[in-house]
Amino acid sequence: MIVITAPTGNIGSRVLGRLVDAGEDLRVIVRDPARLPDSVRERVEVVVGSHGDPEAVDRAFAGADAVFWVVPPDSSRTPADGWSGFTGPAAKALVAHGVGHVVGVSALGRGTAVADQAGLVTASLAMDELIAGTGVAYRALANPSFFENLLEEVDSIREKGVYADVLDPDRTAPLVAVADIAAVAAGLVRDRSWTGFADVPVLGPEDLSPNDLARVMTEQLGRPVRYERESLDDLRTTLIGYGLNETFAHAVADMKHAKDNGLDAGVARTAETASPTTFEQWCAETLKPAFGA
Repeated sequence: MIVITAPTGNIGSRVLGRLVDAGEDLRVIVRDPARLPDSVRERVEVVVGSHGDPEAVDRAFAGADAVFWVVPPDSSRTPADGWSGFTGPAAKALVAHGVGHVVGVSALGRGTAVADQAGLVTASLAMDELIAGTGVAYRALANPSFFENLLEEVDSIREKGVYADVLDPDRTAPLVAVADIAAVAAGLVRDRSWTGFADVPVLGPEDLSPNDLARVMTEQLGRPVRYERESLDDLRTTLIGYGLNETFAHAVADMKHAKDNGLDAGVARTAETASPTTFEQWCAETLKPAFGA
C-alpha cells in the first residue's frame, strides 16, 4: 500500500497517475475527493481530510508500506510552522504504524554555505531532518526551481512581453519540469529497496539563466520576451501587499537571495541527477498553450 498526499497537486497528480497505471495499491489523502478524476477515484482508497491533521494521517498510514509526502506551501503561516509544524503529526504516525519508506518533495541546498539562510528552503530542509529522525527510510527529492513557476508570469508576458524575478539575469542555475520530479518519485516509491536517508537531486538537463529563459520563450512564442529584474525590497512589499504572512514573505525573498548566491549550485549534474525535459520542450507543451488560452 502506497499513500499519496496532495494527489490533486502539480506533482502529486502526476505521481498518482503513474502509480495507477502501474497497478499499485493506493490510498490518497485529499480534502475534496471530487477533484480526483473519476477514473482514478474508482481505483484508490480515499481518506478525506488534510494530511496535516493527526486523525487523517493516522487513518491513512495504517497498513501502509510507503508514503509520497508533499507539504503545500501555506503563506498564512511562518515557514517553520508551515513545513515542520505541518509534518509533525505525520512523523508521529509514521512511527506508530511502522511505515517503511517515505519519498518527499524538498529542495536543493543542503550542505551549502547559504542553506541556513534560505527562507522557505531552510524550512524544507528542516522538515527532511524531522522525517528522517523517525527512523523511516527517506528520500528527499532535492529540486531546483520549477519551469512551472513561469506560468505565474503568463499575463505579463502576453500583455507586456516581460517576465520578472529578482535573480541576476546572467546567473545560470538548474531548473526542472514537475513531470520529471513525479517520474523519479514514482520510481522510488515502487522500488523500496533503499535504506537510510539521502537526497535525490532532480536537476533538469541543463543550467539556464533568466536571459536564457527569455531567449527560449521568444523563440517558442514567436514574440519578443525580455527579463526584468526587480529588487528584493519590491518583492517583499508586493508579497505582503497580497496578504502573505510577513515572515513568509521575507522567507521567499531570503530563498531568492540564497539562490542568487549558490544555493542550487552544490550538486553536479550527472546521468543520475539529470532529468530529460528541456525548457524548449516544456515551452512547446505547457507554456505555449497557457499563453494562447
